[in-house]
Amino acid sequence: MFISFSSTNPETMSLQHISERISFASTKKRLEYPDFLEIQLKSFKDFFQLGTAPENRKNEGLYRVFAENFPITDTRNNFVLEFLDYYIDPPRYSIEECLERGLTYSVPLKAKLKLYCTDPEHEDFDTVVQDVYLGTIPYMTPRGYLFN
Repeated sequence: MFISFSSTNPETMSLQHISERISFASTKKRLEYPDFLEIQLKSFKDFFQLGTAPENRKNEGLYRVFAENFPITDTRNNFVLEFLDYYIDPPRYSIEECLERGLTYSVPLKAKLKLYCTDPEHEDFDTVVQDVYLGTIPYMTPRGYLFN
């Protein structure tokens, strides 16, 4: 039963009973919901560009983060550290092992970096190209979970 007031003045308010109910529970047009799990998994995959060969990576996601922060130079611009690419190795432990051991399901992140010298006084300095371990990053399970 719904109750409404026929007046806004508290002294003259009287209660009226409304017998007809309006239901918003059922609709005639049903909206199709997107697959939220698929959206989350695709977003994760796109950010890391998983399954994309390094030479085919776009300037977006994690690659863009690196590209925006490199090159790094010293205060005199003698030495330059350039970003070439990044690599994500497979997870060290399975999802089950991480759950049993209380570990974060993660993958190692490595970057291929190049260090060179622009100063002619350091002509004996050789350019160094090396894979550098940057740390682990949480990895999404096929069911869309990130856990630690």
